[in-house]
Amino acid sequence: MTILPPDPDLTALRMALARLRGERGWTFDELADRSGLARRTLIDLEHGHAAGNVTTWHTLAHAFDVPIQDLLGALCDDHTPSGTPHS
Repeated sequence: MTILPPDPDLTALRMALARLRGERGWTFDELADRSGLARRTLIDLEHGHAAGNVTTWHTLAHAFDVPIQDLLGALCDDHTPSGTPHS
């Protein structure tokens, strides 16, 4: 029997992107300039019209100067990822 992991929390990931952008007071244009990603890509990510890929999220982590695990950790906010000790 295969036990599948819970679905990733893409809403929490979008909220993390919006939070980081908001904390810095950056517009989509400014984040696009800092990351090299298209403004439309950023809007689509934040509004849930696209999920992005590892390269996109890696680029955003660098633009925000945060470890990628801090950004992608939002995917597991509503569940304990496998390999994590339960409390």
